[in-house]
Amino acid sequence: MNQPGTTTRITVLTVPNCPNAPLIRERIADALEGRTVPVEWIEVNDADEATRQGMTGSPTLLLDGIDPFANEGAEPSLSCRIYRHLDGTMDGAPAVADLRRALTASGFSETNGMG
Repeated sequence: MNQPGTTTRITVLTVPNCPNAPLIRERIADALEGRTVPVEWIEVNDADEATRQGMTGSPTLLLDGIDPFANEGAEPSLSCRIYRHLDGTMDGAPAVADLRRALTASGFSETNGMG
């Protein structure tokens, strides 16, 4: 967890032309509720880089280098990633509510980046 006054580092890993990149970009913006927070976007081009970066499908969100939506046993992958939501639906990005929970759990709060 971050120390007071620091900001959680948000990174999104995608393959080139990922069809879900616009969706996760929109949901991250919604989860941040209008706050301007830097998000690092990294385009991953090969399996070795996916392994190094910790990408288990595109898009992969990392908070301080950790995938809060990781599935146990998931292998590095350049494939499209599907996220299951609490209501049982699935699509190509985490739900806004899930993103807010992950940001809060990572120490991202009103005192260090969300306020």
